[in-house]
Amino acid sequence: MPAPIRILLVDDQAIVREGYRSLLAKHAGLLVVAEAVDGDDAYVRFQEATPDVVIMDLSLPGQGGLEAIARICRRDPNARILVFSMHQNPTFAVQATRAGAKGYVTKSSQPEVLVRAIYDVYQGRPALSPDIAQALALSKLGSDDQALAELTVREFEILRMLVDARSTDDIATALHISPKTVSHCHYQIKKKLGAATDIELVHLALRMNVLDPLALADRA
Repeated sequence: MPAPIRILLVDDQAIVREGYRSLLAKHAGLLVVAEAVDGDDAYVRFQEATPDVVIMDLSLPGQGGLEAIARICRRDPNARILVFSMHQNPTFAVQATRAGAKGYVTKSSQPEVLVRAIYDVYQGRPALSPDIAQALALSKLGSDDQALAELTVREFEILRMLVDARSTDDIATALHISPKTVSHCHYQIKKKLGAATDIELVHLALRMNVLDPLALADRA
């Protein structure tokens, strides 16, 4: 009997990770060997557990999922990372792929879609859930998505942090970069998206579905 695929789960919500474990435990060929709650934790656990596949959420406290993917892939270009996210905006899938992810499945997908994607990514095949594949095909027609596609992975991650009302110093600490670098990226983001002010940037983020669905409600 072949050895099971060893998996690292990355999600900040314990109840979600428990759901992962329950689902994957039904499959003899899959084994959860480690868990992480944020990007920094994921990087450490990846080094310690050397998993075959990483299942990565994108909306994480501190260092976000995109930056965590890029950081892990810089350490190990052969890392097999599968994004499992609530974000159905195709731009997230594009940016995740640029960062180094091998697959992208939305959390609205059926459980068997996630399981099949794990095997695909493990075997070196790209994996997309049907809804995100369709959204990617349709996004080629939209100017908003093309504008977002101009952003680098780091700029896209910083954009998400900026519209979540995080300070320059907080972003710099989370991403392990200088405040000066954050400020430069902030300028480049506004320039690429055609936003003159931060208020315009928030409005654009809302229109482009970049903000987490409950982000504004959580701030109220």
